[in-house]
Amino acid sequence: MIIEPRMRGFICLTAHPEGCAQSIKNQIEYVKSKGEINGPKRVLVVGASTGFGLASRITAAFGSGASTIGVFFEKEPAPGKTATPGWYNSAAFEQEAQKAGLYAKSINGDAFSDEIKQKTIDMIKSDLGQVDLIIYSLASPVRLHPKTGVLHRSALKPIGQTFSDKTVDFHTGVVSQVSIEPAVQEDIDNTVVVMGGEDWTMWIEAMKNAGVLADGATTVAYSYIGPEVTEAVYRKGTIGRAKDHLEATAFEISDVLKDLGGKAYVSVNKALVTQASSAIPVIPLYISLLYKTMKEKGLHEGCIEQMQRLFADRLYNGGEVSLDDKGRIRIDDWEMRADVQDTVKSLWSKADTDTLKEIGDLAGYKHDFLNLFGFGFDGVDYLADTDEMVNIPSIL
Repeated sequence: MIIEPRMRGFICLTAHPEGCAQSIKNQIEYVKSKGEINGPKRVLVVGASTGFGLASRITAAFGSGASTIGVFFEKEPAPGKTATPGWYNSAAFEQEAQKAGLYAKSINGDAFSDEIKQKTIDMIKSDLGQVDLIIYSLASPVRLHPKTGVLHRSALKPIGQTFSDKTVDFHTGVVSQVSIEPAVQEDIDNTVVVMGGEDWTMWIEAMKNAGVLADGATTVAYSYIGPEVTEAVYRKGTIGRAKDHLEATAFEISDVLKDLGGKAYVSVNKALVTQASSAIPVIPLYISLLYKTMKEKGLHEGCIEQMQRLFADRLYNGGEVSLDDKGRIRIDDWEMRADVQDTVKSLWSKADTDTLKEIGDLAGYKHDFLNLFGFGFDGVDYLADTDEMVNIPSIL
């Protein structure tokens, strides 16, 4: 079939397998170009099929030669219907890992469930024995709690008062005002259950009890802070409460790992184009202005650049891990530089439908969004007939 991007709101309903494969190859080549990392050798990535989780898996495998197990929840293809991009990403990753002689297996299912945790533990025991790095990078809007059976849905809302500010429809470039009503306590509680640190703890405790954590095992989860312009809807909103919980959980998990000589970290990463961020009001406009600013200053990074720097410069640099005053790794340091934020703040006041084409990087935003689904890559013939029925070797 000929596969074209088919949009519905902030979602692309199709994905291109060859484009996703090209994305994986590009990321692998970047990691290899930066040289070897004296990093982990047996790695589990929970949330391994897109974004920071995928980039972490690529960095571990092709930066330090790690064996990797990836856990994700993706939709496989059907005749005439494409898979989700994470499925194609994972298929391509396994193919490239096998070419390089690297162990790579994947598990597709609900990572919140006890069943998938046990399946993962069994695979580790059978194939790797133990793991020395666990990346926790889930980005789900809902969670079926494995103990209570309750389905929790996260909410994207401010806390305390109605939020109003500018946003942009990145498809059309139209800048408009948006208002979001404040959360009630149930919204906050549900968001913390879905996006907070409870499930991260469950993973680590289950793995420790099963004896599959190596001495000195490290675990890392990902967070975001962002600037003042987004804080009402993000860091000081319902998602921010969940991130607060996630970050506090790192200290609790470090206590769990203490007798193994292990440690839990939260890495605060840069704002990037993701399926999730595209649906958050204000964020696309902020990212458009941020991209323009950081590209002009030679500071722009995507997921793979961020994760390669996290592994090489922070986690496995041969010395102490540099932390902020709240115990977090700050890979958003370039985004939050005063000169970057001062420029973005100045541009924000000028941003409207007419000016954004000049002062922002909406074209870069759109390009990165299409890349998420395997579209817009050089070297891919998007007019050619393409086989949508791609298998993941370790699953099928």
